[in-house]
Amino acid sequence: MNLKIYENYESLSHGAANQIIEVVRQKPCAVLCLAAGDTPRLAYTLMVNMAKTEGIDFANCTFIGLDEWLGISPVNEGSCHHFLRRHIFEPLSISNDKIHLFDALTEDPQGECRKMDKTIIENKGIDLMLVGIGMNGHIGFNEPAGSFQAYSHVVELDETSRTVGQKYFREQTTLTSGITLGLGHMLEARQVILVANGSKKADIIRRTIEEDVTPLLPASLIRNHVDAYVILDKEAGSLLTPR
Repeated sequence: MNLKIYENYESLSHGAANQIIEVVRQKPCAVLCLAAGDTPRLAYTLMVNMAKTEGIDFANCTFIGLDEWLGISPVNEGSCHHFLRRHIFEPLSISNDKIHLFDALTEDPQGECRKMDKTIIENKGIDLMLVGIGMNGHIGFNEPAGSFQAYSHVVELDETSRTVGQKYFREQTTLTSGITLGLGHMLEARQVILVANGSKKADIIRRTIEEDVTPLLPASLIRNHVDAYVILDKEAGSLLTPR
């Protein structure tokens, strides 16, 4: 695991954007799984700007969705679907056939999971997965005490996830379950980047990096990945033991 601590959120975002750009520069047909959320938002804006100014073409990349709130429409501004279209797919003019996201309104969630797993296999795996970290240590919607070997699955959301998730919605929204890639996908991705910023993430980052690797702390599994980067700002890394 590679640990990078930047001075602030802006420089962290530049670092993350550069790594995504470099993967696409090296492999123009890369398979990318890029998480929605507040932390990577600026990185995606910078990535789009760099792609346009440096002539990096994402048109042949394949995009895999990390997770989604079950039962939430893709046009809802709080959905991962809406976030990714607004911040990545539309600015980069990505064609729909290159986008594979979970259908949150499906009547067959298990079938949706099988479909996503099949899509990843057919595309020969994920080249880069960029994820955030929840206040309870979740990755995607892989909640504490889940399986390290799981692939796409439906999950009942932890109370922390239900509560924190409200920030993405304009009005109080019922959030009970999610659909997500599994930690097995993270382990098999060729490169993983975990990003975190702000003092509110400092304790969960300390636990993730310094405590035991355990299903009770899903993000800790990143330490077992062969090519993983944890990218932080100083505030998020403020409780780490100096190295």
